[in-house]
Amino acid sequence: MEDIMLEVKRVKQAADYLRPRLPRADIAVVLGSGLAELANMLEDRIVVDYKDIPNFPQPTVMGHGGQLICGKVDGKTIYAFSGRFHYYEGHDPWTVVRHVRVMAELGCSTLILTNASGGVNTGFDPGDLMLITDHINLMGFNPLRGGNYEPWGTRFPDMSEGYDREYRELALKVAAEQGITLRQGVYCGFAGPSFETPAEIRMARFLGADAVGMSTVPETLAARHLGLRVLGISCVTNMAAGILEQKLTHEEVFATGKLAEKRFSALLAEIIRRI
Repeated sequence: MEDIMLEVKRVKQAADYLRPRLPRADIAVVLGSGLAELANMLEDRIVVDYKDIPNFPQPTVMGHGGQLICGKVDGKTIYAFSGRFHYYEGHDPWTVVRHVRVMAELGCSTLILTNASGGVNTGFDPGDLMLITDHINLMGFNPLRGGNYEPWGTRFPDMSEGYDREYRELALKVAAEQGITLRQGVYCGFAGPSFETPAEIRMARFLGADAVGMSTVPETLAARHLGLRVLGISCVTNMAAGILEQKLTHEEVFATGKLAEKRFSALLAEIIRRI
């Protein structure tokens, strides 16, 4: 139990630092590559740099700002994490999900996850938004491995509905009202940082994946362990390897995310208003 209790201490230290600096919020949003517009839309913003939060590393990936922004959407206070911690950056599994556990420690009950993903479903186009209905974990790790801290959750959490059904129905309704085509599909997590090979993409498609990426899965596992409700939406920023005859770059991922940013942020803002 020593290792998990050390992580509990790290989480509580971060939460204790933030608690007197931020008003309480029920909803937290993690913003993926090139998807920071929602944070800019918030009213009464309070910005805390990750470097000032105990036990928070600084993101090293373009498009991940490294700030926790607290603000309001029509009077509703939320936390927006501009940047996440990726396994491929060299972090251990607990660090990858530390922000999720800190937000739960601060009293949040809902986690909205966004990401930039590669399209596996050939019916998708770059710039499409995809509502995550389920995931496949091919990342090679689980953040719940090791000692279990019972106040955070049961050793064996149920994952039959990792992505909240009621929230998914709400997202589809809001998208229809806004005239946004919101695809639905299964997200497959790979460890990265290399993009997947064409053979790996063929495997992912065979397994039932519609999009692939390098995040989100561990955050969902940690959130569900904590009893949080989760909504996940991907921005399909490129078609995955082997689908189109072109090379993949992170610059393309970032640029396409920026093109979809305003549409994506408007969708998220209205969903938040109605939760």
